[in-house]
Amino acid sequence: MKKTIFGVVICSMFLMSSFAQAAGCIKGAVVGGVAGHLKHHAVIGAVAGCAIGHHLAAQEKKQQAATAK
Repeated sequence: MKKTIFGVVICSMFLMSSFAQAAGCIKGAVVGGVAGHLKHHAVIGAVAGCAIGHHLAAQEKKQQAATAK
């Protein structure tokens, strides 16, 4: 289980072209991987967690930029 989550986190880091684009992905992948492991789908959970975490981080960044103006 630990190897799977670690592998997904490492792969997600390499697949992103820059660190700024990976915002939220790593934390989401870890949370999704753990939640998916409970349902025996750790990899699917990690991928979904990465996508959701990245989406939420992008929304937060937009919101902060809007309030800064």
